[in-house]
Amino acid sequence: MTAGVIWALLGLVLMIILFPGLNGFSRSFSTLPFMKINPRYSGGEESFRKSEGAFTLVVHKPVFNGLIRDRKDGFVQIDWRGAVPDKIFDTIDYNRDDIPDFIMKIDTKKQVSDCLPMEGSVIGLRISTPTSFGWAVRVNLRKTN
Repeated sequence: MTAGVIWALLGLVLMIILFPGLNGFSRSFSTLPFMKINPRYSGGEESFRKSEGAFTLVVHKPVFNGLIRDRKDGFVQIDWRGAVPDKIFDTIDYNRDDIPDFIMKIDTKKQVSDCLPMEGSVIGLRISTPTSFGWAVRVNLRKTN
């Protein structure tokens, strides 16, 4: 009985001593190379960017990841960063094969978007939304191979 009380008191003292250092520990732990934000949350790694006057078009790599293995359905995220015009009309080649994959039509004032697929793996629009940096869309994809 007394041994249990002693261990509980030692544990309490240890917690009181270590608690202030937990914030620094968590920051150092988060910078380790294997700690990454899930691409389903972040939109995936940046594939390429193209400057178009007052704004920059950023195309991310397609995301198909799942918990155990890749999913057959995924998405590609496209960002327009900077001073976005009232109307966006862009032909997107997300896989850089010189064949247009889809056309995005966006009216940023009315917040109306349309995705016209031009390639078999493109299913349609998942989400189109204003962001703190401009505008972002996610287009649904189906894995072809």
